[in-house]
Amino acid sequence: MFISRIYRDSSLSAIIAGFIAVLVGFASAMAIVFQAAQAAGATQDVIESWVWALGIGMGVGCIGLSWWYKRPIIIAWSTPGAALLATSLINTSIEQAIGVFLFVGVLLVLVGVTGIFDKLTQFIPMPLASAMLAGILVQFGLGTFTALQSQPAIVGVMLGVYVLGKYIIPRYAIALVLLAGITMAYLDHSLDTHALTISFATPIWVTPSFSLSTMIGVGVPLFIVTMTSQNLPGVATLKASGYQHQPVSPIITATGFTTLLFAPFGGFTFNLAAITAAICTSDESHPNPDRRYIAGLSAGLFNILAGVLGASVVGLFSAFPSAMISALAGLALISTITMSLRVATAQGIYSEAAMLTFLITASGISFFGIASAFWGILLGLIASIFSKKL
Repeated sequence: MFISRIYRDSSLSAIIAGFIAVLVGFASAMAIVFQAAQAAGATQDVIESWVWALGIGMGVGCIGLSWWYKRPIIIAWSTPGAALLATSLINTSIEQAIGVFLFVGVLLVLVGVTGIFDKLTQFIPMPLASAMLAGILVQFGLGTFTALQSQPAIVGVMLGVYVLGKYIIPRYAIALVLLAGITMAYLDHSLDTHALTISFATPIWVTPSFSLSTMIGVGVPLFIVTMTSQNLPGVATLKASGYQHQPVSPIITATGFTTLLFAPFGGFTFNLAAITAAICTSDESHPNPDRRYIAGLSAGLFNILAGVLGASVVGLFSAFPSAMISALAGLALISTITMSLRVATAQGIYSEAAMLTFLITASGISFFGIASAFWGILLGLIASIFSKKL
């Protein structure tokens, strides 16, 4: 039953969507994870253990939740959380860092079990959720053309292939873009294969140490950043992709338990993905929303592969030129950005509130360590309340 259904629902486009999601996720943020580990004083073998824990944890989460709900539930590490750790874990022991990760895992479980986050997200109107998602993703769309200026040959060909592909075979346009990017990078001698080696990671257990000041000073901000910058946009991604009735609390609970399980090995936080999830939930993944869960399974398998290979994955993802990765991410998200803006402005009563949400989120402002996505939704909700009364 399990194998036969996967075989029936599988498609090349969904499998490639999962691969691109993992490629973009690792290539764009792995350096930040390294900085976070180094700030805690992690040695090279412990850093490799972090990669193992993150890869396996994300993979198990993607596969388990995507199969259970039959939709692409993409689990990722908290990139803003890693950035926070890179600056907050200085002069903190690796044992205390692990204690912080376990503390955050407990908070995630509590939020998931109580259903608080699920209830809060139900009050967010669809236009505002879509506007927030568009605000998050628009920078990646713009990144395509920034990359075009730095690598005109590679990105120019990718852009041309995307336009023709969307016209001729839209379902496989992104797959063709990926192939074109790799080919051009090879011909342009921008594909660095010298760092490619096969090396397996070894998980290393670190016994946690709990410091009240560290849990409050680092753990609480990490939890808040994860919820507002990752889980909230992750819910918006699911809603904007047509999965409006997806239960959120069980997913938050699952990410909490995953964090508790992998924290001693370096899995600092697991959460709903937004950017990479948008790649897997788009029409390019599969025209039928009920068969896009294959992209979630694919992302899970590639995440596990990345975790098992450990240090090798760093060389693999660094082999691709950054301009190619930026262009690939931007082009893969264009349809999602388009759809999100369409939904955001479709209902007149929410149009101005949605635009405020979009602009604030896209601005990237941050107050009190809380990212722009939260402030965009907050001001959008306030504006929508006043617009209904007028």
